[in-house]
Amino acid sequence: MAKKPQSYRRGSAIMRGSQIPTETADTKLLRSRRTDPWRVLRIQSEFVEGFGSLGELGNAISVFGSARTSPDSHDYRVAEEIGRLIVERGFAVITGGGPGCMEAANKGAAEAGGTSVGLGIELPFEQGMNPYLNLGINFRYFFARKVMFVRYSRGFVVMPGGFGTMDELFEALTLVQTGKVEMFPLVLVGTEFWTPLVDWIRGSLLERGLIGTADMDLFSVVDTAEEAVDAVFSGLERIENGSGKH
Repeated sequence: MAKKPQSYRRGSAIMRGSQIPTETADTKLLRSRRTDPWRVLRIQSEFVEGFGSLGELGNAISVFGSARTSPDSHDYRVAEEIGRLIVERGFAVITGGGPGCMEAANKGAAEAGGTSVGLGIELPFEQGMNPYLNLGINFRYFFARKVMFVRYSRGFVVMPGGFGTMDELFEALTLVQTGKVEMFPLVLVGTEFWTPLVDWIRGSLLERGLIGTADMDLFSVVDTAEEAVDAVFSGLERIENGSGKH
């Protein structure tokens, strides 16, 4: 079990000691229905804060990846370089605000003199926001946070990661596939890591007719930071020129 944190952030409140809650706002929402009408106001406030804080951000790319990635790893160095290269193209970098790959991308963006954004989430044993943020927003609810990623990003770069990374990836794929958002680039970094998943998508989903052939073009797989950033911006250029194909 993860070590209990010394401090805990819930929205604008910071709690320590006996005040640290035993469950998150998401947990309460999904367990109890008695306070649903009042909870709507709290949910509304998260959207208002997110929209207000990010409304003037301008163009941005989100970088996803594992919070467990070590600072001395290859993936960390690649994510840091991706953050730097995105800023050099004139875009801001958005991450989940935590450690690992998120920290790396924020570090690259901040040290390149760009805008580095973190959208954090309340977790039972959270590790806090990384120190490389120009703007950090902490959310109680996953779904409010997800809206901000899609609303204020022009594309996603996805590093190797766990369930949270997969959740963000497949939600984005679904939104693009169903036309809920305009086509935007989805770039997966790390051929060795992503190939088994891509093979499963092709062999189990495509071959059974559960997705269409065109759905395989909703994402691309690359290996280097330069390839990742080139793929994102090439995709944006094609979209602006009227073609949604990768």
